[in-house]
Amino acid sequence: MATTTFSGPIKAGDKKDAPNANLGFVSMAQSAAVTEVNAFGTTSIVIPANSQITNIYVLVTTAFDNGTNTIDIGTSADTDLFVDGLTVSSVGNHRVGAAQTGTEASWQNTGSSDTTIVFISPGSGNGAGILTVEYIQNNNI
Repeated sequence: MATTTFSGPIKAGDKKDAPNANLGFVSMAQSAAVTEVNAFGTTSIVIPANSQITNIYVLVTTAFDNGTNTIDIGTSADTDLFVDGLTVSSVGNHRVGAAQTGTEASWQNTGSSDTTIVFISPGSGNGAGILTVEYIQNNNI
């Protein structure tokens, strides 16, 4: 199947002028395969500058068995910036809840530079899954 690439951000709606404007940003998502490791791993996920992260989840295909059974998601400078201690000890879809959101302000606006996402597992084991980050490109809140 072919894909189409836009430079974005993309807005959709059928009324662009006030007072009944209904344009909204299109939600974007990027995914990367992740495995349980004893260090941080840079993913292929790069979030554009000034984006708002709206959701992060891990579809675990092989349960993590590293003892703590948790992961962190962040940047190379702050490895738990977005997610701190998400439990992934069972197969299934694990969404980040309020208790694991790391630094909330970083979800609101990723900053003035593109952000490369890193995935941290504090032990070694057999775990594997797919990390997905959903965001609104250049929402600039």
